[in-house]
Amino acid sequence: MKNNTLILFIAFFLSVPAFAQVYTDKVVGKKNEAVKDSLKTAEYPYSLPIWGEKATQKGYNLPYSAGFSVNYFWQESSIVIDNLYVGFNNGPQYNLDQIVRFNDATATASAINVRPDIWLFPFLNIYGILGKVQTSTAINAGIWVPDADNNWSQIMSFGSKANFNGTAFGLGMTPTIGIGGGWLALDMNVAWTDLDALDKPAQSFIFGPRMGKTFKFHKPESNIAVWAGAFRVHLKSETAGSLPLNGLLPTEGLQEKVDNGFVKVAEKQTAVDNWWNGLSTAEQANPVNKAKHNTANQALETAGNLLTAVDGALSTGSSSTVQYSLEKAPKDMWNFIIGSQYQFNKHFMLRAEYGFLGTRTQFMTSLQYRFGL
Repeated sequence: MKNNTLILFIAFFLSVPAFAQVYTDKVVGKKNEAVKDSLKTAEYPYSLPIWGEKATQKGYNLPYSAGFSVNYFWQESSIVIDNLYVGFNNGPQYNLDQIVRFNDATATASAINVRPDIWLFPFLNIYGILGKVQTSTAINAGIWVPDADNNWSQIMSFGSKANFNGTAFGLGMTPTIGIGGGWLALDMNVAWTDLDALDKPAQSFIFGPRMGKTFKFHKPESNIAVWAGAFRVHLKSETAGSLPLNGLLPTEGLQEKVDNGFVKVAEKQTAVDNWWNGLSTAEQANPVNKAKHNTANQALETAGNLLTAVDGALSTGSSSTVQYSLEKAPKDMWNFIIGSQYQFNKHFMLRAEYGFLGTRTQFMTSLQYRFGL
């Protein structure tokens, strides 16, 4: 019942993108001959990236080999819940997939993270992620049970919203290639988010292909890059934990809903029993009727057990807890992204990116500082 709302509260893991748009660029064109010649003859002064000196001698313009960025990320996404188990006060947990239907489940999250990175090779950047996360999940759902004709109807509705804080940490890499200011980057990272409602950190994998173009300004080392691409999030779906009942569920009017739910379940059970007892022995042996009878009884039994557990938890009061396990996933794994970055010089860059389409909307902005290592 409303215990299911708790499940959704922790069903969302914030996936944090951390790609910063710098890359190794092959200098081409007659007007850039002087730049290419200077790269070939200049001594490369840094230890990283590996083969950095060889790359510059072949006419590649390298970014500074190390960097540090501060990123802000916001995201709103629809999520899907499956394999839902709920129990109260460490009692039996019931699978509610058959009787609970979610009309809407939306997760909103924001994060601030820091991202140190190095260029390990001229075409491969590796980085770390460490950040603080705030999440909010809002749901609307209902409990549904069948009648004697296997027509399902809602006997109770519920909705709720809760906020959680946590930390995110991860590792990533970005293979890139650039020629004449045009570039391709394949950003990917694995990250873990440790929310205060989870038994263990939730894991995600992000893949973000981008293709773009950098345009130079007259000011040395100053340019602007624009790009388009995609953003894919894969979440490790298993989640389990325990939450206090008091303060997380809107308990006002809940007891009345539970009492009404008992009445409706009893009415449905009586109708199913009357239908079954009115069948002849041959009709009861019909596999179709057997299946309808078993399905109805199973759903009504689960609904009754759930209502009883909620009723008991409400009588216990503020000490009541809810235990849960579930599998969750974003409703859409992919969405489209566009972005731009202004480079003040080779040390400082300011970036913004927007993602849309499907059931996920996101925005990110970051400030980056780079230096030689």
